[in-house]
Amino acid sequence: MAKAFASQGDMTEKKISFSEIGKGIYAFTAEGDPNSGVIIGDDSVMIIEAQATPRLAQKVIDCVRSVTDKPISHLVLTHYHAVRVLGASAFGADQVIMSDMARAMVVERGQEDWDSEFQRFPRLFEGHESIPSLTWPTTTFDNTTTVYLGNRRINLMHLGRAHTAGDIVIGVPDENVMFTGDIVEYHSACYCGDGHFADWGNTLDAIHRFRPDAIAPGRGDALIGEAMVEEAIRLTRDFVESTYIPAARVAARNGTLKDAWDAVRDSCDPKFKYYAIYEHCLPFNVARAFDEARGIDTPRIWTAERDLQMWEALQA
Repeated sequence: MAKAFASQGDMTEKKISFSEIGKGIYAFTAEGDPNSGVIIGDDSVMIIEAQATPRLAQKVIDCVRSVTDKPISHLVLTHYHAVRVLGASAFGADQVIMSDMARAMVVERGQEDWDSEFQRFPRLFEGHESIPSLTWPTTTFDNTTTVYLGNRRINLMHLGRAHTAGDIVIGVPDENVMFTGDIVEYHSACYCGDGHFADWGNTLDAIHRFRPDAIAPGRGDALIGEAMVEEAIRLTRDFVESTYIPAARVAARNGTLKDAWDAVRDSCDPKFKYYAIYEHCLPFNVARAFDEARGIDTPRIWTAERDLQMWEALQA
């Protein structure tokens, strides 16, 4: 039997956890599915990441309503990927915030990414018929901006390229808590199909310099305490380097994409094959690492058609 493409065969429902990681700050996690975050201010609530559909976003809202009845005023999106942004309409937030670069990526490749991700991972698009359109921000910024929820200060920062060119992180200084999007993962594979391998480590260093007491990563369990934060950053760095270095060696000797696939599997399988969405991410990660090593700085746009062409080439 032919192996299912990406995560088309993953139909197992995941257990949701809703963990307080600082006073009035929560991580919504689901065993390797996309995480969301909640920051409760004096009079209103900020949500981090919208989920892939309004129906899935309602699961986040239900958790919010278990701890507060304050209105949701702000929705912050760490990057442009469909599984993070297309549930935005459910929250009814007056302010939807992205980086300038993330918005530019919606313009450039938002529809293609939606079509591609829907094909790759149908389960994450439960209730897809309720998505009204692409998600557009009301507010964007370049490197840093600040939002106040009453007296609670929230810092939004673009610290460098990593998972995408437009990634942002969110810091809550009064509790020393951060939300990193998919720059940091925990026991879940990094998706690197739109990544920047050479920059990723520097961006991890920038996060590490904040010495956060807790992090809500893009996928995986909430990271509470210095030891767990350190471990997640170390493992993420190892995953990215273990993917890029063997692919770059193959590119340097004019090998093929299939050669790079074999080399990356040899490097990563022993350490990471049990991670969530590992098999899903691997072909896209190898293709992007191989491209970057050959001097292609801007990730090529993934389309539903290109996905399948790449998959077929790797199965040959």
